[in-house]
Amino acid sequence: MPIIALCWVSFFWGTTWLASKEGVKHMPALQLAGIRQLIAGSLYVAYFIYKKAPWPKGRQWKTIFILSILNFALSNGLSTWGVKYISSGLGAILAALFPLWIVIITLFRGEKIARLAVFGLAISFGGICIIFYEHLSDFFIPDFRFGIGISIIATITWAFGTLYTKKKAASFNPYFSLGLQMFLSSIIILAVTGATGTGVNITAIPAISWWAIGYLVIVGSVLTFIAFIYALQNLPPEISSVYAYINPIVAVLFGALIFGESLTFAIALGGAITLSGLYLVNYAIRKARL
Repeated sequence: MPIIALCWVSFFWGTTWLASKEGVKHMPALQLAGIRQLIAGSLYVAYFIYKKAPWPKGRQWKTIFILSILNFALSNGLSTWGVKYISSGLGAILAALFPLWIVIITLFRGEKIARLAVFGLAISFGGICIIFYEHLSDFFIPDFRFGIGISIIATITWAFGTLYTKKKAASFNPYFSLGLQMFLSSIIILAVTGATGTGVNITAIPAISWWAIGYLVIVGSVLTFIAFIYALQNLPPEISSVYAYINPIVAVLFGALIFGESLTFAIALGGAITLSGLYLVNYAIRKARL
């Protein structure tokens, strides 16, 4: 069962990039992310209210609020916005780069980093250079540059969120915390779209976008997260983390199959090299924690 759960996570979290891509074709990206997080967060919170779980207290709220901004309002919101201008496969590959930012942030803090992590960082950078070699002309397109920029910012905020989670790990229920983070971030995102006038009337959202939101909520935010926790609890870390390398492959392949997105030798080779470097970085980080 844990292996089946891991296979589920590896495949379906990769497909959520395609659902986001389809959804943002027909509505503002931030509004889609906000509605997704509102519904998913409400489901989580309603469940824990039903179970009469204790609510966070004192400084726990500060941690939850900061993580709701870093992990969901910024990271998820910007990555969803990014795929409006770049391919879902490229968005997934960029999202997988967050371990590299963890290494860089750690270096700037003056902490020691294993040579293997630095080596993996260099390999991944080389892979990214190969991927973007065929996209050099695209950088003259403002929308493409914007999509790449906010997607990279999304990975940086996720890295900071990961480090902050590690630093502020509390005794409060992490799953209840996740639901509260989603719910709070949805309020922030929808408030921004409302204040800036970038949202659309809810009745103007087409059915295809609602189907995408439903898929992202049920499959991406509920079922797959449950499977992820189950796999994490029942498999060794080096096995349960495999999903991070398979998600971009699923996104690239299905993006090419469904949306006709570019799938060239440079993307395949660069993606493989990038993911190999990420594996080395993750391996070095896990080894340092032992």
